[in-house]
Amino acid sequence: MSLKTFTRDEVKRHSVEGDLWIIIDSSVYDMSRFIDMHPGGAFPILEFAGKDATEDFYGLHRQDVLVKYARFKIGTIENEQPQVDVYQPGDISKVPYAESSAWMGFKSPYLNESHFKFRTAVRKICDALAEEARENEDLGVKPSDEFMKKLGDSHLLAMNIGPGPMLHGLTLPSGLKGEDFDYFHEIIVHEETARWKCRGFDDGAVAGMVISAPTVQNFGSPQLQQKIIPDVIAGRKRICLAITEAFAGSDVARIRTTAVKTADGKHYIVNGTKKWITGGCWADYFSVAVQTDKGMSMLLIERSEGVETKPIKTSYSPSAGTAYVTFENVKVPVENLLGKENKGFLVVLSNFNHERFVMISQSSMACRIVIEECFKWANQRKVFGKRLIDQPVIRNKLAKMISSLESVHAWMENIAFQMNNMSYEEQSEKLAGPIALCKLQVTRVMHDISDDACQIFGGRAITKTGMGRTIELLQRTYKFSAILGGAEEIMADLGVRQAMKYFPRGARL
Repeated sequence: MSLKTFTRDEVKRHSVEGDLWIIIDSSVYDMSRFIDMHPGGAFPILEFAGKDATEDFYGLHRQDVLVKYARFKIGTIENEQPQVDVYQPGDISKVPYAESSAWMGFKSPYLNESHFKFRTAVRKICDALAEEARENEDLGVKPSDEFMKKLGDSHLLAMNIGPGPMLHGLTLPSGLKGEDFDYFHEIIVHEETARWKCRGFDDGAVAGMVISAPTVQNFGSPQLQQKIIPDVIAGRKRICLAITEAFAGSDVARIRTTAVKTADGKHYIVNGTKKWITGGCWADYFSVAVQTDKGMSMLLIERSEGVETKPIKTSYSPSAGTAYVTFENVKVPVENLLGKENKGFLVVLSNFNHERFVMISQSSMACRIVIEECFKWANQRKVFGKRLIDQPVIRNKLAKMISSLESVHAWMENIAFQMNNMSYEEQSEKLAGPIALCKLQVTRVMHDISDDACQIFGGRAITKTGMGRTIELLQRTYKFSAILGGAEEIMADLGVRQAMKYFPRGARL
């Protein structure tokens, strides 16, 4: 239907039930048929019959409501232009601190043109997937095979694992060569999937793979790598990391799952349980920590007879596929050993730095999104005749949120620069402590930002839908980052213990 142009006087004449128009930001909507569908009842619409409802609309609804019900738009107001910016896929926000500083007009010593082009391309890809991601998050369902294929086709799965030979020969978004993909490009990937604002679904689709695929890529035999990795990064198969048990969390050495060799030495027989396994419900493969005869080992176990997964209800969406995994007399070929027998602890440790780096990147963007929404809300919400932003106490909260995030983001970028310029061996030697402390700091920042954002949004911050849904998501899920990948207390202790390795013996006050 073609849109017409109306005067405000014309709109005023349509102000009764059955013939009811309203104006929102210079657009005219016919609410005659919608009024019975309105979740808030008829009164709020009747109150603005024939009038401009822009201010009150944005006090109650998110912009995507207009997108959802665009079919009720019948025209525009003559000689008037929209005053509200409408987000378009791929847009870079103009709200202060809604993007990292290099995208807000500031100079960066780390980034070049490839990073700017790359973010634009990846944002468009992720924006196109966002609606499906959020729908599945709300429904609590498995990330579909079609969705995973889209991630694979765009190389988002492979890029989540980070720079390395896996990307060589590939052409990535924006035309970037896989050989030129660095840790700043990787930060962008994690930040852009975080913008889906569906933590459970994101973990179910990506996180389990990020922490498990490297154990096969780096420690599996060439034959095992060729069998597993191409299907995983293409989205055809799914993999998860199974280390944690009810008996052992951060204390990995206490795991009780066993793997005993058969008499002919050709198989392991695995028995035991794993708990809180991200993506476990959806996994085709499990990278599993087991006790062998003289220590801990890592095995790649296919979903087969004797492997059972049950969902665990947690604070975030069942889309994460968080599982209780049972292995009962599971027969595993010895060729599925990852690394050396009884040396599995080295395999476990090998990916901790990268896993925590991923979580820092995602957490930083989760905070940034919330700051953007608080800024917007404080500017459009009026209380006691003033905008929230006009209250000093609100500006003080925003100041604390911004300064804490910007400092931890700068630390993250410094770590990424070190990773770009260090070998894996040097990273392992020097960065375990700083990465652990940065993860500790970002989850403490998340705690404080979540708390302040809840106070800014009030009741909306504890409501899963509507204006405060992003705030509600953070306050309900930020503890996952504070616990998974190493609890805050473990990170703090690790950071200081690593520093003490380099403490000069002769140092005195």
